[in-house]
Amino acid sequence: MPADISLTVLSLLCLAALAAGWIDAVVGGGGLLMLPALLVGLPHTPAVQVLATNKSAAVVGTTAAAVTYVRKTPVDLRTALRIGLAALAGSLGGAFFAAGINSAVLRPLIMVILLGVLAFVLLRPSFGTASAPSGPVTLRRVVAAILLAGLGIGFYDGLIGPGTGAFLIVALSAVLRMDLVAASATAKIVNVCTNVGALTVFALQGAILWQLGAVLALFNLTGGMLGARMALKRGAGFVRGVLVVVVAALLCKLAYDQWFGA
Repeated sequence: MPADISLTVLSLLCLAALAAGWIDAVVGGGGLLMLPALLVGLPHTPAVQVLATNKSAAVVGTTAAAVTYVRKTPVDLRTALRIGLAALAGSLGGAFFAAGINSAVLRPLIMVILLGVLAFVLLRPSFGTASAPSGPVTLRRVVAAILLAGLGIGFYDGLIGPGTGAFLIVALSAVLRMDLVAASATAKIVNVCTNVGALTVFALQGAILWQLGAVLALFNLTGGMLGARMALKRGAGFVRGVLVVVVAALLCKLAYDQWFGA
């Protein structure tokens, strides 16, 4: 546990972990809340430790959400595991390069990602609400999913991470023509693999703040289970407005810190 962390900051990080687990389970993108929150709450902590600690908490919530989905909705486990293994390899590579990232680069990079996600959500009103068209899945589409959602997004998740769940849902819906619930369930399985891959590298590097990660993992676990159950019962449309507000607020906070001094 960082020596300079206050009870107030710890409490806020726990709430962020709870909300991140919930958002990630419903529409993906919980890292868009958790990682910036850690950057703001731990401004003097090396970037690789922030990334590693975020991953140690996220893997617990993501696993809980994946188990909940698999129990409640049909999932093509064979395809999901194929993509997941590719994502595992991609995330191992991404996490290896993450050690070279410093906070001065990470914060603007997160801001760019936040802007991109915010623009996508605002310009696509159907995101998170409309089902993707159904149809047979060809071998070409499976290979494309392995390359894009597996290796590509897996590498990104190991390197940086935030938004991986949302990117996976969009990619799986578009490439494999899954409906939203199936895409969400499959994305959680793939995301577990990327988290495990990145976490392995971070652990070997000794970069994880284990005490803080364990505390945040408990809240992320609760949020992930609640979010998955809520998504299965009500769908993901109601989260869209919350996601827009959260991303916009974090973008403003990071921009303020970047240019006015935190």
